[in-house]
Amino acid sequence: MTQEVRVRFAPSPTGPLHIGGVRTALYNYLFAHKMGGKFIIRIEDTDQSRFVPGAEDYIRESLDWLGIQADESPWTSGEVGPYRQSERKADYMQYAVELVEKGHAYYAFDTPEELEAMRERLTAARVVQPQYNNITRTQMKNSLTLPAGEVQRRLESGDPYVIRVKIPRQEEVRLKDLIRGWVVVHTSTLDDKVLMKSDGMPTYHLANIVDDHLMGITHVIRGEEWLPSAPLHVLLYKYLGWKDSMPEFAHLPLLLKPDGNGKLSKRDGDKLGFPVFPIDWENQKDGASAPGFREQGYLPDALLNFLAFLGWNPGDDRELFTKDELIEAFSLERIGKSGTKFDIEKAKWYNEQYLKNMDNEVLAEFIIADAAKDGFELSKELATAAAALNKERVTFPQELWPASKLLVIAPQSFDEKIASKRWNQDAIKVLNQYISRLGDFEAGFNPESAKEELAAAAEAEEIKMGKVMQAVRLAVTGSGAGPDLMRVFSILGKDEVIKRIEFALSELTSID
Repeated sequence: MTQEVRVRFAPSPTGPLHIGGVRTALYNYLFAHKMGGKFIIRIEDTDQSRFVPGAEDYIRESLDWLGIQADESPWTSGEVGPYRQSERKADYMQYAVELVEKGHAYYAFDTPEELEAMRERLTAARVVQPQYNNITRTQMKNSLTLPAGEVQRRLESGDPYVIRVKIPRQEEVRLKDLIRGWVVVHTSTLDDKVLMKSDGMPTYHLANIVDDHLMGITHVIRGEEWLPSAPLHVLLYKYLGWKDSMPEFAHLPLLLKPDGNGKLSKRDGDKLGFPVFPIDWENQKDGASAPGFREQGYLPDALLNFLAFLGWNPGDDRELFTKDELIEAFSLERIGKSGTKFDIEKAKWYNEQYLKNMDNEVLAEFIIADAAKDGFELSKELATAAAALNKERVTFPQELWPASKLLVIAPQSFDEKIASKRWNQDAIKVLNQYISRLGDFEAGFNPESAKEELAAAAEAEEIKMGKVMQAVRLAVTGSGAGPDLMRVFSILGKDEVIKRIEFALSELTSID
């Protein structure tokens, strides 16, 4: 029987969830659903010194907003929990001790001052990357260099210690990555990483191996920044006797700055004027804040569609996908190896496409809410018509009400630049003729009839309609540009159009 696919997204509650982390969560989610498996969220909170209150809630709210729901998580049921590493603390030490007993790890009693002195010695000796490894450990205070009796005495007396992995001297570690192919690393380049800290908490390296094994994770899909740690993780699976059940790895390409020069950061977003977090963030420790995509008007499905294409492609020219269509099309094989530039203009384009395809009655709610903030009570009918009129001209929902104000507020002033160029006797003649015809108009007033009557007015004055169209728009809206004018007329209604033109004629007649 084929093993059920189980993948996990394991963020740390040390701050806001970066948009790169959202993409990692999305790829895990898509893969799990494509394979009929389970998507798990695990909170990796072993680094208590960096814990930020509210960060876990922020992660949950962000993923909920985007519709990336977990099958198992700290907030749902599951059979292999708990799903916070801090709640699994007692589980990790036994595996660290097992590694010590098997000769694959050791106790290290070095003080911070001794570690710093070691790094200074190596730096003075022109060692490029000073580290605690298979050479320097022979000169330090650990269970490999101290007599067994002293080690036991130190442990029993409660001396501070860490447990470090014992990296072998002359081995090759081979890893087949589902995106990058075979990765081969020599152990001479690896250091003896800490597995258990002096506070009794595991480091990421041990905790994620133990948790992935106990939770039955079959595929580890994570960012490229974890690729240098993968050889250590392969060794730990081997040392713990779990090599045969080791998950497959897929290391995702980096999200790059728009110019492609380095990894995308919050500073880049601040500098270039776009968010790098899914929703607004405020640090409960220091009050620092950062903008989010949600509050800037990005639609969750549009953002997901955009993120899916940052590193993956479906193999054809399609760009617009529903979430179900993304699941159907997704495959790890079509994820590229190279980093992907973060193009905020493309994100805006996706938002525009999704807005265009949204139901007008749904968009009407945005308009009604924003109008209410300005003291205007709009009917659902008017707001729906306004949404239909303007949704192809905006990028974000919050732009709909400003674009729709011309349907509610008659102009009290007029664009002087347009008036000086386009307001003339020809325009005045056509407008007078037009309101005269509208006064006698009895049939249904719609875009087609509004245009027919205007064309008839221009013909009656023997003036080409193209010469006066901008002046007509100016008279009714106060501006020289905007949405389809005849649709505007239809929404306003015949009487309001007449009223606005009469006001413009009284205000602008002196201009020739």
